[in-house]
Amino acid sequence: MRRALQRLLGRRRQVLVAATLIAAAGLAVGVAGSVGYSLATGYDRAAQRSDQPDILARFAPRRRSELRARLDRLPNVERISYRLEVNRIGLGAGGRFSRRGAVHVVHPGRRGYAIVAGRDVRGDGAEALVERGVAREWDLQPGDRISVRQLGELRVAGIALSVDNVAFPLASVPRIYVSEAMIQRRFGADPDPDVNIALVWLADPARLDVTLAAARPAAFGLRTEQLLTGRGVRQAIDQAAGIVIALLAILALVACVCAGAMLAAAASAEVRRRAPVLGVQRALGATRRRTVGEQVLDALLVAVPAAAAGVAIGALAAAAPTAALLGYLNELAPGAALLWPLVAAFAALMAVVAAGAAWPAWRLGRRPIAALLRGGDLTARSCVRRGRRRGAGRDARGGLLALGAHFALARRARWLSCVCVLAVAAAAVLLVLAVADLLVSLRDDPGTLGRRYALTVPGEAADAAAVQRIPGVAAAAQRSTVDAADSFSLTEPLRVIAYPGDHVPFEAPPLASGRRLRTEREVEVGAGLADALGLRPGGQLAIQAASGRELRFRVAGIVRALENDGRVVYARTAPLLRDGPSLGGPIAVRLEPGAARGAVVRRLARAGFASRATGGATARNQAFLAVLATVLRNVALAIGLVCLAAVVQTLTLTARDRRRSLAVLRATGATPRALAAVLAGAAAALVVPALAAGVALQRLVLAPVVAGLAADYATLPLGVSAGDALAVGGGLTLVGVIAVLVVTRSALGEPIAAGLEHED
Repeated sequence: MRRALQRLLGRRRQVLVAATLIAAAGLAVGVAGSVGYSLATGYDRAAQRSDQPDILARFAPRRRSELRARLDRLPNVERISYRLEVNRIGLGAGGRFSRRGAVHVVHPGRRGYAIVAGRDVRGDGAEALVERGVAREWDLQPGDRISVRQLGELRVAGIALSVDNVAFPLASVPRIYVSEAMIQRRFGADPDPDVNIALVWLADPARLDVTLAAARPAAFGLRTEQLLTGRGVRQAIDQAAGIVIALLAILALVACVCAGAMLAAAASAEVRRRAPVLGVQRALGATRRRTVGEQVLDALLVAVPAAAAGVAIGALAAAAPTAALLGYLNELAPGAALLWPLVAAFAALMAVVAAGAAWPAWRLGRRPIAALLRGGDLTARSCVRRGRRRGAGRDARGGLLALGAHFALARRARWLSCVCVLAVAAAAVLLVLAVADLLVSLRDDPGTLGRRYALTVPGEAADAAAVQRIPGVAAAAQRSTVDAADSFSLTEPLRVIAYPGDHVPFEAPPLASGRRLRTEREVEVGAGLADALGLRPGGQLAIQAASGRELRFRVAGIVRALENDGRVVYARTAPLLRDGPSLGGPIAVRLEPGAARGAVVRRLARAGFASRATGGATARNQAFLAVLATVLRNVALAIGLVCLAAVVQTLTLTARDRRRSLAVLRATGATPRALAAVLAGAAAALVVPALAAGVALQRLVLAPVVAGLAADYATLPLGVSAGDALAVGGGLTLVGVIAVLVVTRSALGEPIAAGLEHED
């Protein structure tokens, strides 16, 4: 240990460079590990802390005693709690107001939510709990006041977290909770109040199907308006950013791979640079195992503090933005639970550093001592001969570029490792740009989802004919949606999208197999639902709506649809109209080719129809999708910094290996521009093949892998556009220029005599 410390103190500059690179790699791993672990475990952590019920059922308002008498007969039930949800209540605080508020009157029993600040509501005061997203957007804290229509001003007792939906404003409805005791005191005591929500906890959650089957209205006589299970809730939350979160996890893995490769290359290069020292040790009788152990010890002495600092700084830097992202999804940050994943990431870094030092040292130990003492593989004499062949009186810039490329290619293992790092990073950046473009398209272009209608008009089905007569309107029909479940697998939620006639003029997601539906007894099924239920064209689909009715259809085709994770069913309206004259839903309006949407909107307004432009995926989440696109572009910038570190590292090591060659060039009159040209050639030998490999890697590997995240339900266009390729190529060029300037300045700072004393 003493000799190792002496060796490190004797080469402070090299140790500082190595420590900086290791810290940068640790920073990338800390950020990637923190983001990946937090996003992967956020939902489960929030569900456990909030005591999420196994079933959440909504009914038409009815007496609590009636609901309890029926639900208590269900099998496998451990506990049931009740609430009354009142919608379209005006809420206001701090100058902000919403007419779409929801007030949950909480009855005694298990709550189904967590208190993240303040305390729970009590029955002895005019107070409320505020959902965490509302508190964040409206800047509310415990002790503040919130105005509630019909209830007046209420004191905010605490901030609540519930995982049955994403947070406001991602969910369009702000939500608060009040106690039943306060409502009874305010509006008069009622021993048997109305309720419309039941929260059910099961004795054995693995037997959820048994409880759902027993709760079928056809057998049980209890009609529900909505029934959600934990799986259904998770799928609903995935609608906000499921694909993007999965992508962030992949990018975290890419960052870790790049950092590991960079560290391994650095450790290997350092060992190879010290080959003459290893030769001297072997000549003095040191064993092969001892020399390997010394190299590993030297590497770890530098890596342990640097990597620990980098991982810690990366985790701290990622904590706030990751917590904010989780907050939008009503999920929780890991807190102290993140320590062990970070320790594992740190241990993995140390293993990479140790292996990167041990393997080349072990291989060098097999070489003859004389070969170790000779060291490098390109001498100053060959450099001088190359310079003489180029001629002293003509422009040798092309020769200097070629010489720099030869310097970089001489160390094939180092060159290959750096090119691989740059290629992976370039492919990741191209993927980020492709997904960011896709998010913008999903946000702004309904055609990405297969939607062909440009406007929606609130109204009844009978209004469609009047809308269609408006000049510029090609077709109009009511678009109805019904949340349901598969009759044989009640834990599989699905969404039925129904039109009175053919849906293709309004929505036409691409067919994966089969054909379009032709009759009222046929449906088209999303690929996500087909895979979950094992459906194929010609098969049977049995649907149980929340109302309890069971409908059976023949599957005509499988479509690739992004909506609802592909768990959608396209059907005709007629079979769904047995319980009433209308299903509700807006009128979808398709415009004639060349019709100006603004002109059609004005004509609709004159006819008494309010209209709204059709959005893309989760139209109410446009701001969130925009934020995610920005985050992804920022991730691209971070990966660009990893590229910069890799190029600077490789050029620094190349300049260090070729100290004498560069010193000879300077001694023979080479200008700083000539020296920069040599290093530019080395940088070009790294950047050009890396860009080509990165484009190929993105097209052939990363894009199919990420598209596979949605392959169950959609086809994602994630190809490499010419603009993105040019942008990444320009970014890599900029990285190379910066690296050349940095390394050139460092090389010029060394005296020529010191460089001439070094043997290549």
